[in-house]
Amino acid sequence: MTIGKVAKKSGVGVETVRFYERKDLVAQPPKPPFGGFRIYPEETVERIRFIRQAQKLGFSLLEIKELLSLRLDPASNCADIRDRAQVKLNEITRKIVGMKRIQTALEKLITACPGQGAIQVCSIIDAIEAPEKTKEGEKS
Repeated sequence: MTIGKVAKKSGVGVETVRFYERKDLVAQPPKPPFGGFRIYPEETVERIRFIRQAQKLGFSLLEIKELLSLRLDPASNCADIRDRAQVKLNEITRKIVGMKRIQTALEKLITACPGQGAIQVCSIIDAIEAPEKTKEGEKS
């Protein structure tokens, strides 16, 4: 099938297929010797769908490349994939904790702000600048 058909069946654009080829996530078929279109196997569609699903789960393209390599390595097993998934879960959990801290800090700033008055006396701006003022004071 042509790159356009692969893209359509995979739910991505042609440029995405080409991008995955450049990143060595998808093999680019050889160009026909006398012109014409490259012909992609059906497995390309399955591979792109795998890549897209892995991205939705938070895996980077490098991590996806590793997963795909493990998938083809006869010496690897399910535990190898599980370990990678656990590492990703731990990373996501750390990010969620960090985002919750940011959420709490923003909620406190918004609650403390009267929502009116001159920008020069804005409590949110003051709170954001406060760490810089502290750092400047420590340098003196």
